[in-house]
Amino acid sequence: MNTTTTDAHAAANAESAANATPQAACRNCGAALLGDHCYACGQPVKGLVRPLGNLFGDLLDSVFNVDTRILRTIPPLFAKPGFLSTEYFAGRQVRYVTPVRLFFFLCIAAFFFAQLSFQIDPDTIDVDGKGNSSDIRGATTVAEVEKRRDAALAGFAEAKQNMADTPAASGIPGIEAGEQKVREEAAARIKQLQDAQAKGEPVPEAEPDENKLNLSINGKRWDPKKNPIDKAWLPAFANRWLNDQIVRGNRNIERLKQDPSAFKDAVLSAVPTTLFVLVPIFALMLKLAYLFKRRLYMEHLVVALHSHAFLCLDLLLVLLVRALEQWLAPNGGALAGLFGWVEGLLLAWMPVYLLIMQKRVYAQGWPMTLLKYCMLGFCYTILLSFAIFASMAIGLVAM
Repeated sequence: MNTTTTDAHAAANAESAANATPQAACRNCGAALLGDHCYACGQPVKGLVRPLGNLFGDLLDSVFNVDTRILRTIPPLFAKPGFLSTEYFAGRQVRYVTPVRLFFFLCIAAFFFAQLSFQIDPDTIDVDGKGNSSDIRGATTVAEVEKRRDAALAGFAEAKQNMADTPAASGIPGIEAGEQKVREEAAARIKQLQDAQAKGEPVPEAEPDENKLNLSINGKRWDPKKNPIDKAWLPAFANRWLNDQIVRGNRNIERLKQDPSAFKDAVLSAVPTTLFVLVPIFALMLKLAYLFKRRLYMEHLVVALHSHAFLCLDLLLVLLVRALEQWLAPNGGALAGLFGWVEGLLLAWMPVYLLIMQKRVYAQGWPMTLLKYCMLGFCYTILLSFAIFASMAIGLVAM
């Protein structure tokens, strides 16, 4: 009886096994597949050899991934300082957009909209400054050179007088550098004219200015042939590359008058890359400021990503408010005043938000938080100034 039952069960199992659908196996290692990825080697079931439409759909899904998580991420990012970072540290991560993706897309969106919204009037671009050195080089007599030189210096003097005792006074050294450039251009042109007259030669044509950026190397004006950059501690190809970039930047200055938007677009395109470099540096600054908190560097990096993502979001809102003001209230009035108040509140929210975020995330007392906030703000402002200058230099070369 027992033997018969056992044989019956064995036959039934054999028949079921024969009729069962064979389980899919990984094409790489042969292990049984239990999902979309092989648990043994990690290879995905969906490879690249499939219809292009499917690949494009997966790309959009993985890159943009716009789902309900965005609705749970953007409001607290703007209105609840430090909330997303503390949630991330508590392990509640899947319900929100990841910090890297959040910062990436808000940064790209903010500066893309800035490219669309900012417009530069070509008439406001003065390539040669008040010096008009190109006019001086084109003068054909000594008296004409002196007249143009004096007019240019008078313009510089008026500019310095208007800037004195104002916040713009920090730009006076730049005005004085322009004055020196005008004097040098005038002296060089006068010498050309006098030498030509002494030799009985015709008036020489104006030489192109190869140093519109007014750079100085070892106390002398930079020149690609007579006085180029030549650092002994740099290889020859690096010195050549630096001089080539300066030449390219000088040539692009000529385009500013005709197409200033190209420079604007190039600078704004370089800013996101610059911010991507600044984020890990700011995380390192946080690490040093809170060294005794014994937090991992990656924790500070999450804070840096969230804080920069907020700044990009706030900047985007400021640009949107400004665009709405230009659209709905182009002639001013009460509505324009309302938009102005909203824009001012958005700008004021930036430093307040960052202070509250720092207090909530690191949970120190207000005196230490304020001290470290001011210290970090001062250092980061200097770093950001260099970064903006670098973005402008990159934009000038890249335009």
